[in-house]
Amino acid sequence: MADVTYIAGRSPVRGVSGMVAAAHPSAAAAGAQILREGGNAFDAIVATAAALNVCEPFMSGLAGNGLATMYIAKEKRVRSLDFTPPVPIKFDPTSTTKDEIAAGPKAPGVPGNLAGWNTINKTYGTKSLDVLFKEAVRLARVGVPASAFYARLMDFCLDRNYPDLWRETYLDPLGKKEAGRVLRQPLLADTLEAIGSEGIGYLYGGPLGKTMTEHLQSIGGVISMEDLERVDPQFMEPMQVDYRGLTIHTVPPPAESFQMLLSLAMLSGTDIGTMDHLGPDHLDTVFRSIRIASEMRLTYNKRPRAEIEGLFEADVMDRLRTRLMDGKPVIGRTEQWGAGPMSETDWTKQHTTSFSAADAEGNLICVTQTLGGIFGSGVVIPGTGVCMSNYLNWGDLEPDSPNYLEPGKAWASVVAPSIGTVDGTGVLALGTPGSYGIMQTQTQAYVHYLDYGLDLQAAIEAPRARLWDGARVELESRVPAATVEELSRRGHAVELAPPLTMSCGGMQAVSFVLETGAMVGAADPRRDGSAVPA
Repeated sequence: MADVTYIAGRSPVRGVSGMVAAAHPSAAAAGAQILREGGNAFDAIVATAAALNVCEPFMSGLAGNGLATMYIAKEKRVRSLDFTPPVPIKFDPTSTTKDEIAAGPKAPGVPGNLAGWNTINKTYGTKSLDVLFKEAVRLARVGVPASAFYARLMDFCLDRNYPDLWRETYLDPLGKKEAGRVLRQPLLADTLEAIGSEGIGYLYGGPLGKTMTEHLQSIGGVISMEDLERVDPQFMEPMQVDYRGLTIHTVPPPAESFQMLLSLAMLSGTDIGTMDHLGPDHLDTVFRSIRIASEMRLTYNKRPRAEIEGLFEADVMDRLRTRLMDGKPVIGRTEQWGAGPMSETDWTKQHTTSFSAADAEGNLICVTQTLGGIFGSGVVIPGTGVCMSNYLNWGDLEPDSPNYLEPGKAWASVVAPSIGTVDGTGVLALGTPGSYGIMQTQTQAYVHYLDYGLDLQAAIEAPRARLWDGARVELESRVPAATVEELSRRGHAVELAPPLTMSCGGMQAVSFVLETGAMVGAADPRRDGSAVPA
């Protein structure tokens, strides 16, 4: 292994009774409290999800979409859960523009997060929704102080054409856009309390669903009660790849997560760990693997699982590794089939959240969920405090695209919550937000962690890059200048980003030390991440 000089800015968090890592400290604390009260990791993840709806409402919420990967200790197996519902039945891709699915009433996907939380709870949890939502309700009522990160996002949002109700819900309560101002969401508190009391039927077929669909349709939207009543999260067998002694599992098609597994499969045939850490050979090799895998993802998107699994066969992998190591520049697509995903700036693409939990029984779960862009569609449902997503924007309007938004049909999600196992036992839950950068940044973190031996916190903090269409690379500026110069000579169009940029995600992870049962939590300083032990 090459010498590694990178040292994290903080140590990982350690514990023995349970661990939650999330993008906001109050949300992670909500999950950790459930663990202390006798709940398991699945209970904790639902409590964390509900609290994130309150603490980072620009990233995710009950009306968003997501996926999960989990290790169930008593079953000794890994499962994935897809809670991204199909395209609305009345959505018409032939008469819809890209701008209309970037924001506004046509942009929302059918709400799936609440159904996903409920499925996790009903299948593996031990506590009722009212108990799990209790802290989220409290936070919504007493308020959450805005961080500097939140204040910066709100300042950015002023340039977007959001409805007045968005401003009344998220901006006016602050008074000013600055850290320390308190955001209170009493209507959301009432909604979460009603769901806890009445169950998810309050949305899926009930009064919240009626209010939501009537409002959306009154302003030009297409989501119907039939769409809500058809929501049915599905458990699936994850895809996996072996990498440096760890079997890494993530969600299968129709999700696009196999891109990450392809990158790792290619890299497993290299000696990347002997290359200088953060040197040109290390980064060039990883970037090339990402670009090759991105093109394969775009080509094979939504094809039958057996066909995608065929990409990992020896003959195909030999061809991909030959291209990986031939030294010729790799230039191509990393985003969508056509134009996209957004008609606006890069800032709007990254608003997803990922969080992980572990318990003393050995359970692990990673959830990645989203509103799509910042505050999703910007549409807030009157009287509810619920913000709708713009997740349709991650599908395509071009009929020849594999990811065409066909009414009533599934489309491919870009998230990749992952679980790592050793000899069949769960040891790691890791995920990140970041749009099409998700599969890129998780690949880079796994290399830091497994090839270079960085501890979990250091692997998350270590410099990363976001690759865009063409040859563009947005690279955090903590990389040595000589490396940047050589990467540019090799054909990468490097743009130096701030030392820590949210363009490279906001990763959270928890892990087990099998020999001792100790747990490690790590959270990303690129956003407001925090790990909290039980």
